[in-house]
Amino acid sequence: MTMKIFFRSPDMARKALWLGLSLLIIALVSCCAVWEEKRPADFPAAQCLPDFPDKNGWYGGDGAYSIALDKERTLWLFGDTFVASETGRKDRVDMDVVMGTTLAISTCTANAEFQIQYYLKKKNGQFTSSFGENEWLWPQDPFIVNNVLYVPLLVVKAALQSKAPFNFEIAGHKIARIKNYAAADPHQWTIDYLNLTPAIPQGIAAFASTSVLFENHVYFYPLYKYAKEAVNISGNILARIPIDKLDDPGKAIEYLTKKGTWEKVLTPAKARIVIDAGVSELSVRYHADDQKWIAVYMSTRNSGDQLLYQVADRPEGPWSKPAALIANIPEVDQLSPLYDKNNFCYAGKEHIEFTRKNNLVVTYVCNSSEDFQKQTSFIRKNLFLYRPVMKNIRY
Repeated sequence: MTMKIFFRSPDMARKALWLGLSLLIIALVSCCAVWEEKRPADFPAAQCLPDFPDKNGWYGGDGAYSIALDKERTLWLFGDTFVASETGRKDRVDMDVVMGTTLAISTCTANAEFQIQYYLKKKNGQFTSSFGENEWLWPQDPFIVNNVLYVPLLVVKAALQSKAPFNFEIAGHKIARIKNYAAADPHQWTIDYLNLTPAIPQGIAAFASTSVLFENHVYFYPLYKYAKEAVNISGNILARIPIDKLDDPGKAIEYLTKKGTWEKVLTPAKARIVIDAGVSELSVRYHADDQKWIAVYMSTRNSGDQLLYQVADRPEGPWSKPAALIANIPEVDQLSPLYDKNNFCYAGKEHIEFTRKNNLVVTYVCNSSEDFQKQTSFIRKNLFLYRPVMKNIRY
């Protein structure tokens, strides 16, 4: 049986028609609103992922620490870097090497395309380090406090008695302080240096292997080795500096003890190894979605054949047992076409600026134990080596 509706006047009919159309529009809008709410989960937007092409004179560097300067720009810091004025090079034969630090700024387009600009510094026509006029300075993990950018640096000097590429030693620690980093070109920033060297105890090889801002302190995970007077320890300890003491940080450093207390004097027998990794480069980052801290680093075993991670509820731990993010690094896998007997890998770390829920955006670097000054060496002939390798990994 069909139901019929009769209207007493044309006006009533028009009103009913408008009412029906209004209800239809509301239904369509509601439907679309529900669709928009569901769309991100059903159709993930493209993800901006780092890439490191050869351009602007840059032909490979290690380190690859990163930090978001603002909503658009990410700063990248590289260690010793191959450089050349020629474009389109297919190898590094006869190429110069900047001993120190080079910089880059990356952005992501509206279409999630990663774009990077390397800013290489020149003096008297020659490429030179971005930090230090007459010093060899390697970058460590930067941090920002109260809109001031701090870049920890290792002071390096040559160790001629050692065999290349390990013919260097750590001679000190500094922090580059940058109070205004608004200029697009990093070499227009004004930098002053804080000298940490007198405050760093013997045995700390890398103070700011990673840096994290937590509550009212900046936390660091120094690589510490000590073997003397029946005390033999090696690994990453935990240090911190109050954020209101960063103008004179050396006097304010505290170290975590085995008892969970903080002391200004690092006593080897009392020092707590919080992460056993024993690496000079890693990342520790907080993941709000999981309410967990995640440490990422490269294994020191078998020439760096695995990228590992650990998880904790707090910066001091306790940390979970190491697990593999990448179980086999191809550059040191004899079955891989990238393998060479002199390859070794290191500098594993996460770049949380690009990470999304349930995945980690990480990089590592592979090097060669051959002397890079040898023009026929593997690292000179192969551009895939000695540059950050990016991986986007679910965990």
